[in-house]
Amino acid sequence: MKKKLTYKGVIGEVFALTGAVAIIAAAVYFFLVPSHTTVSSISGLGIILTNFIPLPLSVITMILNVVLLLIGFITCGKEFGMKTVYTSISLPVFIGIFERIFPNIESLTNSQELDVLCYVLVVSVGLSILFNMNASSGGLDIVAKIMNKYLHIELGRAMSLSGMCVALSAALVYDKKTVVLSILGTYFNGIVVDHFIFGQNLKRRVCIITKHEEELRRFILHELHSGATIYESIGAYNMEKRHEIITIVDKNEYQKLMNYINKLDPKAFITVYTVSDMRYQPKIPGAGAF
Repeated sequence: MKKKLTYKGVIGEVFALTGAVAIIAAAVYFFLVPSHTTVSSISGLGIILTNFIPLPLSVITMILNVVLLLIGFITCGKEFGMKTVYTSISLPVFIGIFERIFPNIESLTNSQELDVLCYVLVVSVGLSILFNMNASSGGLDIVAKIMNKYLHIELGRAMSLSGMCVALSAALVYDKKTVVLSILGTYFNGIVVDHFIFGQNLKRRVCIITKHEEELRRFILHELHSGATIYESIGAYNMEKRHEIITIVDKNEYQKLMNYINKLDPKAFITVYTVSDMRYQPKIPGAGAF
């Protein structure tokens, strides 16, 4: 059953989307434009096109986004929701506002390298807000979706491929240094965005075999207030049966757990895995295995 948003909830979402788009637009105008780099975005492609088309960046970005939205709706149907339409239109609007308020913008850092670094950090904040709200900034996201549907390219790979093509377009106008910075910026932008989106939610799956399993079980349940699963395991060398305790903990809980195990049983056997997603999939009545 879908959860209905209240009026206040809708207003809150609109404000959050608008704030995220404003952050992205600021990153583009104050850092990407002065650096002349084309870091993985339609706005970056727009910067290249301003050298050939006598129109402001905001107008070119608006045209590109509208064209891509139309192509997306024609080729992929209604997979692009109102959030994508809103962000695609509002992004060039914000860029246009910055063009009016701050005409002839120059580098704030007086360094092309620092401009690219600042862009990557600032735009990643805006993008992470959008992605966590199940939205996107449009542009290359639409291109990637089309490539995924018709060329059967994995979505993440399609995003990287389209981003690199935009970055390489800098070679049409700018020098080698700008092209290299565009490619490096595109690469690191993906890493930073992944960190903002997934890095904060990473958990650890800890598997422990110890002689003090009852004490450890009680600590996990009553001190960490976490869950655990116990499996029976058999050592291959001496065929001795042991119980393996498996629990999933966050960063703080992991430190507490490791400190406790070091005191309880320094010889405990421990393996640790990184977990980025956890889901409980309920059984569907009548569904069979296939």
